[in-house]
Amino acid sequence: MGNDGGSIPTRRELVKEAAKDPSSTQIKETQNEKLEYYWSHCALTQKPLAVPIVSDSTGNLYNKDAVIEQLLIASNNFQDDNVAGNKLTSGTIQSLRDVVEVHFSLEEENANDTTRSSGLKLVCPVSRKRLGPGVKAVYLVPCGHAFAESAVREMPGEQCLECNATYALDHVIPILPTSIADKDRLRERDSTLHSAGLTHSLKKILGPGKKRKKAESAKEVDTTDVADSIAGPGIPQKEEAFVPSSKAIKNEGTASLTAKVLAEQEDRNKRRKTVPNENLQTLFSASSGMVGKKSDFMSRGFTIPAEAKRARAVAREHNDQMRQTIRKPEMITPEATLQSPINVI
Repeated sequence: MGNDGGSIPTRRELVKEAAKDPSSTQIKETQNEKLEYYWSHCALTQKPLAVPIVSDSTGNLYNKDAVIEQLLIASNNFQDDNVAGNKLTSGTIQSLRDVVEVHFSLEEENANDTTRSSGLKLVCPVSRKRLGPGVKAVYLVPCGHAFAESAVREMPGEQCLECNATYALDHVIPILPTSIADKDRLRERDSTLHSAGLTHSLKKILGPGKKRKKAESAKEVDTTDVADSIAGPGIPQKEEAFVPSSKAIKNEGTASLTAKVLAEQEDRNKRRKTVPNENLQTLFSASSGMVGKKSDFMSRGFTIPAEAKRARAVAREHNDQMRQTIRKPEMITPEATLQSPINVI
């Protein structure tokens, strides 16, 4: 290289600025953007938050209908008792007892509209501060009312100002915590409750596989006699999946959401069975224009034209005549040899 009028760049010219660690201001801006998103969107489905809103032991916010839908899907698959927990937030939610419905106070202009399109404007009912990334908010367990943390600290006693329900300081849950101390405190509280046999909502933990055991025992009692009479003893029967029902749910709001989710799943399953497959229809198309339309693509073949059949029959007849003349040499003449056509097989 050289003597061509060019130059060789050095590292100082190529690397203008070395990579730097983000400053504290940049970290705060990124953290505020993330908090602002999760204050307005469900942490499970990434859809806008809408009343009713629930929260787990880590302080994340979810749409209640999304949690119910995932729990119903997990309850249909009995391969593992912790399917719901593994599906939802790394095992923090295994049933509705692991979440608490958070009761937020809305601004007056937003109080009557709780749809996703409106964008909820949450405020503290005591200080009327706007709850969000700029204000540290908490909710109380088990009542679920949300306040600004400063308002909870200034409360005279350990009673909720909205419903007068008593609470312990350990059950004041920060919403979307950012500090390491708050996260460690929530993990320690969760382990303490599990060792005492309680969930996040201070209710008893259900036994493992309780729904599955009930479904299997009821199914065995109902179907044993019918299976023996139809198939005979020793022949295994196909097990039916457990279908959850909303009739056993006492809460009216939860029951209506469960019924809505079940209706959507049933409609989706019916649509999947009734709509034909387009890929299979292309194999049996009636507009191909080929011979043998009524036959399928495996039995469809080719036919020999009538003229070819006639020509083949004439060729065979001529070949037979030539074989007979060859057996009698005295009958072969030069004229017959010249006039003989080419053998057609």
